[in-house]
Amino acid sequence: MATNKSNGISNIVPPTRLERLLRDRVSRKSSKAPYPNEATDTNRGTEPFEDEGDNLGTSHAEQNSEAGVHGEICEMQEARPTRQRLLVVANRLPVSAIRSGEVTWSLEISAGGLFSALLGCVKKFEARWIGWPGVNVPDEAGQRALTTALAEKMCIPVFLDEDIIDQYYNGYCNNILWPLFHYLGLPQEDRLVTTRSFQSQFDAYKKANQMFADVVNEHYVEGDVVWCHDYHLMFLPECLKKYNSEMKVGWFLHTPFPSEIHRTLPSWSELLRSVLAADLVGFHTYDYARHFVSACTRILGLEGTPKGVEDQGRLTRLAAFPIGIDSHRFIRALETPQVQEHINELKRIFTGRKVILGFVCLDMIKGIREKILAFEKFLEENSEWQHKVVLLQIAVPTRTDVPEYQKLTSQVHEIVGRINSRFGTLTAVPIHHLDRSLDFYALCALYAVTDVALVTYLRDGMNLDSYEFVACQESKKGVLILSEFAGAAQSLGAGAILVNTWNITEIASSIAQALNMLPEEREKRHKHNFEHVRNHTAQLWAETFVSELNEASC
Repeated sequence: MATNKSNGISNIVPPTRLERLLRDRVSRKSSKAPYPNEATDTNRGTEPFEDEGDNLGTSHAEQNSEAGVHGEICEMQEARPTRQRLLVVANRLPVSAIRSGEVTWSLEISAGGLFSALLGCVKKFEARWIGWPGVNVPDEAGQRALTTALAEKMCIPVFLDEDIIDQYYNGYCNNILWPLFHYLGLPQEDRLVTTRSFQSQFDAYKKANQMFADVVNEHYVEGDVVWCHDYHLMFLPECLKKYNSEMKVGWFLHTPFPSEIHRTLPSWSELLRSVLAADLVGFHTYDYARHFVSACTRILGLEGTPKGVEDQGRLTRLAAFPIGIDSHRFIRALETPQVQEHINELKRIFTGRKVILGFVCLDMIKGIREKILAFEKFLEENSEWQHKVVLLQIAVPTRTDVPEYQKLTSQVHEIVGRINSRFGTLTAVPIHHLDRSLDFYALCALYAVTDVALVTYLRDGMNLDSYEFVACQESKKGVLILSEFAGAAQSLGAGAILVNTWNITEIASSIAQALNMLPEEREKRHKHNFEHVRNHTAQLWAETFVSELNEASC
């Protein structure tokens, strides 16, 4: 547990280990052209792995809005033949395809977190996106037509049939890897029955990764950089290197990389060796990178070095690359008439009450039950606040056909109803719970009027919701209560109140601390986090990774 949870930030922002490492890195590279502002902001960039101890996103504004995306992908690709080509390979393309005829398709940009993060990067690189288009297209005519339509968006499809999707995506990715990477453990056999056997899922996973590799190889030209994303494509680096050992291949994990629990996975050694075929492997935090090296040391018997993992003389570079957001997009949005109208309406509705905000996709790791129970405990212990505060809980439904998620939704509704019955009146209730998403402008307004943001994830690779909240708080300077189990705790922890999400009493006390915090301390905390969010952008994240990949593969 971090020891700085309740202290003012004046005593908790000395130069960090990350800053010291990056100062050294900047001085070593002084002869090279620096990144923008690199000379004055040495906390940007990567945190190299160092041999210590064990030997070493999704954000909702991007997920739920197309507003603010800077045009179509094709419009961002200016004709600059001298730019390096970047092949971005992810499970899904950043478009939604709708079939309107035998050979007719309509496409819409899906402003997901990865797409938004790479928007700025395509100005420097000639980017191509490779991934599954999200629909089953069994006929060749339909595939040709969709391929042609996607080419206008600089997208290249990987066509997967329904059986592969069921076994690879719904099965191995969502039923095996996602829970494991979030410390939920492997499913029991009775759950596996619904998607056949573990082995069939694993076989489908490998087959799907090979299909991705086939498409990448078909479109690869010498000098391209290939950037593979997330746990869906752990076999891809090895598949690509078998095609061309000189191919520049990077792999980035957007979830946590767990410690110890990964050893329960029967196929773990194969996955690790496949990832190690990449030239550069990236994580959001140093801890995740350290866990990865520990796994390679203990399971594969390989040697961890200050730069990564070495296997028979070949080095795979590892580093931490904390992702950010397009902070200026949020800052600009606050001045728009749409957001101002929403802000005025929210202020009118909640006049005289402090606003606590929770915004999550409803799944097992978001800690929504713990959050609501902690709020109930806060109301019990602080009767003076019972009619002066409201919790706005937005829970975007996900995987509504899965029994575990249906059960979770029912439990949340039951808890909310009980608390509202206990503490509510005929004219007001303490919790406003919505099972829906919000558009970009409504969400920015909600961030802007919030007094306390309550982020209680049980596990999260980074958590960009907290970044979005900070970006919209320059006027209000609200308080961020942040789970110490989110990757963002390592970036925003000095300005936030860190909590153990499993400790209901601690969360309740932190709510009281946040609501009673003096304006001077709120401003200091906000200033620290706002500077980080404003400077450590998604564009910098992408450019830094690609730059490091170019160096690693030289």
